[in-house]
Amino acid sequence: MQPTSRDPSASGEAAQPPRWVPVAASDELREDVGIERAVEGQLLALFRHGGQVYAIEALCAHHGGPLAEGQVVGGCVTCPWHGWQYQLADGVHTGSGTPLIGSYPAREVEGRIEVQI
Repeated sequence: MQPTSRDPSASGEAAQPPRWVPVAASDELREDVGIERAVEGQLLALFRHGGQVYAIEALCAHHGGPLAEGQVVGGCVTCPWHGWQYQLADGVHTGSGTPLIGSYPAREVEGRIEVQI
């Protein structure tokens, strides 16, 4: 799920095309250990799982727990506060099957992690 933001066309602004933003060095992101980054007004949790990189909103939809501190198992992260689980690939809450947090395209290029904003 690509998070939505305010509609720039409502104020006459031109919509900005998505772009890749560097957010971390590749060696900062270890397998199944999250890190948190502020990226253009969004707080994101970044993960590497199964050799793939993921970026999701950093705060749990339940009570705002820090997802980057959660345990990663089977492609999901568990909020350390109350146990809510989200799929890393799309932000879907595993209990309801509903996307409750935003996810962002992420990639690894030339020694850095980039997120599409």
